[in-house]
Amino acid sequence: MRKIIHPLWSNIFKSLFREKEGGDTELLGSIPIFKNLSRRELNIVSSILFERHYEAGESIFLMHQPGAAMFIIKTGEVEIQLEHDDDENLVLAKLEPGDFFGEIALLENSPRSATAYASTNTDLLAIFRTDLDKLIEKEPFIAAKIMKQLAIVVGVRLKETNKLFDQKLDVDEFIAQ
Repeated sequence: MRKIIHPLWSNIFKSLFREKEGGDTELLGSIPIFKNLSRRELNIVSSILFERHYEAGESIFLMHQPGAAMFIIKTGEVEIQLEHDDDENLVLAKLEPGDFFGEIALLENSPRSATAYASTNTDLLAIFRTDLDKLIEKEPFIAAKIMKQLAIVVGVRLKETNKLFDQKLDVDEFIAQ
C-alpha cells in the first residue's frame, strides 16, 4: 500500500490545539470546529453526539457513499484511503485520538471522497448532519458559531491544498513507499 500525505486529510490543526483529557465535552472542545463554544454550549452539542465502536479493519465509510456524519476519534486509529485504479489503495492519512474527519458531511450530502477504515479497535464520536440541522433550528446562536468555525476549517484545508498546486508539485512526490 502506498502512502500520500495531503493537507485535506492530515490533521493540520493538531499543533494549534492542546490535547485534553476527560470526557466527551472536553474532547469536543479540543476540536477546532467547536473551540469557540462555552462549557454550556459544548454540553448542548454533546447531547447530539453518538458513540460508535469499530473493530480493526472495519470500514467507517466507503468512498462514493453519501456523507452523513463527521467523526472524532476517542480511541484507536483510522486510515483514510483512496481507491486506486490498480486495486492498490493509497493511504492519505493515519489519524489518532483527538483527530476529526468527514466534516464536509455536516454541510452537504455529497459522496465521500475517500474511504475510512479503523486500523485498530476504535471508538468514535459521530455528529450527524440531521442532528446538526435540528440544532440550527433550536439553538441558532450555537449553530452559527459552529458553522463559522467549520467554514474556517474547510478554508484552511483548501488553502493548504492550493499551496501544493501553486508549488506545481506532482502527487508522486508525496507518495512514500
